[in-house]
Amino acid sequence: MSTQSPSKPAATPRVRAGVHFMGGDFACAEGALAAGVDFFAGYPITPSTEVCEHLAQRLPQVGGKFVQMEDELASIAAIIGASAAGARSLTATSGPGFSLMMENIGLAAMMEVPCVIVDVMRGSPSTGLPTGVGQADIYQARWGSHGDYAVIAYCPSSPQECFDLTIQAFNAADKYRVPVMVMMDEVIGHMTEKVVIPPASEIPFTPRKRPSLPPGDSEYLPYMPDDDLVPPMAHAGEGYKIHMTGLTHDERGYPALSAEPHEKLVNRLVDKIRVHAADIVMHEDFLLDDAETIVVAFGCTARSARAAVNLARRQGVRAGLLRPITAWPFPTARIKELIAAGQVKQFVVPEINLGQVRREVERLTQLPVRRVHRAGGAMITPETILEAIVQ
Repeated sequence: MSTQSPSKPAATPRVRAGVHFMGGDFACAEGALAAGVDFFAGYPITPSTEVCEHLAQRLPQVGGKFVQMEDELASIAAIIGASAAGARSLTATSGPGFSLMMENIGLAAMMEVPCVIVDVMRGSPSTGLPTGVGQADIYQARWGSHGDYAVIAYCPSSPQECFDLTIQAFNAADKYRVPVMVMMDEVIGHMTEKVVIPPASEIPFTPRKRPSLPPGDSEYLPYMPDDDLVPPMAHAGEGYKIHMTGLTHDERGYPALSAEPHEKLVNRLVDKIRVHAADIVMHEDFLLDDAETIVVAFGCTARSARAAVNLARRQGVRAGLLRPITAWPFPTARIKELIAAGQVKQFVVPEINLGQVRREVERLTQLPVRRVHRAGGAMITPETILEAIVQ
């Protein structure tokens, strides 16, 4: 009889490297784990619930913390607090919950606390269509909280991008000290496709910029920015004298309630994204070299748009697709570049809302911008987009 003790089970890997057949919500959760998420707080809501459920199982296995909160107001507050203490933190929601988070998203922007918010968009407004697709939260992501501030928002178009862009979101949040959104839609969240997860050693990681002065140094100012307009970040509990507030504050973090510091602070909050837009913006070009008609589409609608462009090409129509991967900052420079080349005759903007991205295109050009909109509940077909292209 063997006297050897039974071997211990292998530790659960944080990064499940390999080729998987995976839904978008699950891929997003795995992307967060690969990015090093430490803390998740959320409230289940269709169609984002699978992100929450998957992390409820997986995050404790790798030493992270999962908390189901009583609502979305508490969820966003919890991840801001966790991030202020040094955690990479995440919440996931859909339209009604996203609305409830808006005040504290503005707080995160004002206090410059990095965090990631996943919004799996559904038919809206209000309760809308819980199980039907929508893409109408794009403006809310940018302008939902009051005042002037800047955020970053990514729009995946496949489960693979749900994985990749969630990692990108954590890195951008920590680099620029901003709340970052991953704006999935119901179709992409519930679509199942091949997802390739690389080894942990190949996962990109951008750490937070940390203070060069030790705790207790009287010269340390927690909101003194570097040349890139982003201040190094000290974490609560490390011994630094820090004060975080939603009030207008000076470089010490103390309230400074007059026009001059407010002007200085708010402009910096916007400029730290604006001046780095060229480094942040992501887009995909498809058959644009000779395109006379450019389709601008994101998320699941971009999949229909790609098919429509291919159909148009078979009919001899020189069409191409510009897919914004970042909704914010919007790929303004690329659209201006295409217009300046002189060959574009029109734009076609299909989206599952009544014209949010279309307005961004219209403000950049005097060329015709054809709208292909539906309020929600179903995808826009390639044939519908093709009809607008060939008009």
